[in-house]
Amino acid sequence: MEIKKLTQDLKENTYPGRGIVLGKSEDGKNAVIAYFIMGRSVNSRNRVFVTEGEGIRTEAFDPSKMEDPSLIIYAPVRVQGNNTIVTNGDQTDTVYDLMAEGKTFEESLRTREFEPDAPNYTPRISGLVTVENGKSCYMLSILKSNNADPDECLRYTFSFDNPKAGEGHFIHTYARDENPLPSYEGEPTRVDIKGDIDTFTKAVWENLNEDNKVSLFVRYIDIATGKYETRIINKNK
Repeated sequence: MEIKKLTQDLKENTYPGRGIVLGKSEDGKNAVIAYFIMGRSVNSRNRVFVTEGEGIRTEAFDPSKMEDPSLIIYAPVRVQGNNTIVTNGDQTDTVYDLMAEGKTFEESLRTREFEPDAPNYTPRISGLVTVENGKSCYMLSILKSNNADPDECLRYTFSFDNPKAGEGHFIHTYARDENPLPSYEGEPTRVDIKGDIDTFTKAVWENLNEDNKVSLFVRYIDIATGKYETRIINKNK
């Protein structure tokens, strides 16, 4: 698969929805995680990322404007030992709990399916980054309807065992900005990862659609030590 410029991929899609980028930093020293959320409705745009333990959660920026919290308030990122879980919904907790019981990432997600938000049936996208013994690897998953047919859930898991420096993979919920919103298609997009955490964070944020972007989380995990740096940007301030 040809490597694409992440900034260009973001710029060309006015509404990818929610997105996960996993990979390795340009210098090869860090595992990289990015997660962003976007919104078209007042309810979806009324959110911010806040720190919770070693992860984050979403919360209402203005509680008085909150309508239905069921699909927009959740913990996108949680850490369990050497594993960092990142998802676009409350399946973060499902993966965290079932992996604690000995289930695998893929087994945990078999208990879930796409979101019940007809007619979009938004895919559930999930990622798992493991850093141990001086190495990093990651997995990505998407659970989606079969061409907007809610009677069938399509489940895909992708495993990346030895990521290359300066490269990653990008998956998001929607293929493009239409009504209803079409689900992401194909395997995760191979993308470049440029610069240190601040350079990368700035590049992602500035290339998300200005009207629709809401929040961005970026984490660089030192592969040698497991220590990490985090950046959070919220449009609502």
